[in-house]
Amino acid sequence: MRRLILGRILWAVPLLLGVLTLVFVVADLAPGDPATLFIGPGVSPEAAAQLRDTFGLDDPLPVRYLRWLTASLTGDFGYSFSQARPVSSAIAGFLPNTLLLSSLALLVAFGLGILIGVVQAIRQNSLVDSILSALSLFFYSMPSFWLAIMLIMVFAVLARNVWELPIFFPASGVRSVNFDLMSPWEQLLDRLYHLVLPVMALSLVLVGGVARFTRASMLEVIRQDFVRTARAKGLPERVVVFKHALRNALLPVITLLGLYLPLLFTGAVFVEVVFGWPGMGWALVEAVDKRDFPLLMAVSSIFGVMVILGNLLADVLYAVVDPRVRHE
Repeated sequence: MRRLILGRILWAVPLLLGVLTLVFVVADLAPGDPATLFIGPGVSPEAAAQLRDTFGLDDPLPVRYLRWLTASLTGDFGYSFSQARPVSSAIAGFLPNTLLLSSLALLVAFGLGILIGVVQAIRQNSLVDSILSALSLFFYSMPSFWLAIMLIMVFAVLARNVWELPIFFPASGVRSVNFDLMSPWEQLLDRLYHLVLPVMALSLVLVGGVARFTRASMLEVIRQDFVRTARAKGLPERVVVFKHALRNALLPVITLLGLYLPLLFTGAVFVEVVFGWPGMGWALVEAVDKRDFPLLMAVSSIFGVMVILGNLLADVLYAVVDPRVRHE
């Protein structure tokens, strides 16, 4: 196991350097620069040139790349012009919100998807299987930003203003206006209350893929000899399904963890903008709009690091579930 983890980490180092290099080159090719935030219509060309020289934007590309790469590897991403504070300070405020949203969405997507896939496999070709397959395909083919807009329309706008239901959800934000006046228990409920719609928008898109993979894998496993042997021994069906069949059926599902992390972060960008969720995706859009390249490169790099770590986690989990990988 140690050799496996060490090997994956060594492979992740050049991959991380490649991601950082690609992010810098793409950001450098984009039109404009951070100095445009401070250069107004009445600023003279000499003052504009002096401003770019102060920011180091006139240095050659290799010089700027080595300076940025050296600073980034030490955790110093520079100064965010749009946030008017160091990039590390801005990220410290945005990153926890994205990690909270993405982690809950990942748990809901895999937990609900695996449960639906198991039910479909057990009830193969039944009405329940057909209904769940249709719902899974419906949400799987739906863009996350469109689903977010529909959820706001149904559960926030219509539920409150048209249907006048006693339960409705907020359309944006991470907490209520009177959050500081609440008790700790009320603050926890308020945060969860604001998380419902964003988590649904992110997780429901992924549930369909997880369910279909789980169903296909379960149908293959439950026909194996060891499952028939477990049933012949008189074990309860619950034990046969969840202890013997599901553990072996989860092997291909675990690989989805590394594949779905990029989709999760990409969806988080749009979902955070739609819900006004102050996370990394929202900061990324703001950085692009205001040509805040230090913040843009930092957020993109962190997204790349999180995807690499997610793939590493998927490899480790695969080795934990499948002893053959550890022996190899």
